[in-house]
Amino acid sequence: MTASATMTIRVSSETKLKLERIAADTQRSKSFLAAEAISAYVDREFGIIEGIKRGMADAAAGRVVPHDEAMAEIDAIIETSKGKRADKA
Repeated sequence: MTASATMTIRVSSETKLKLERIAADTQRSKSFLAAEAISAYVDREFGIIEGIKRGMADAAAGRVVPHDEAMAEIDAIIETSKGKRADKA
């Protein structure tokens, strides 16, 4: 089991009531559900921020693709996909 830490947070009365209903319906504690929700949020946001940082580092290093070239590649992928769908019909 991993170590844990205690936090105190404020939520709206509406959110608290919804959490209580979910806890009752799932037979889980409010604390467990809140920890799961916060963990999922933190993991998602962390990944997004790290991706942005990588993109910014790539741009600063000149590892970029011109807009017209990127759009041409996207358009080609879309056309290929449309063709495959038409073949199945």
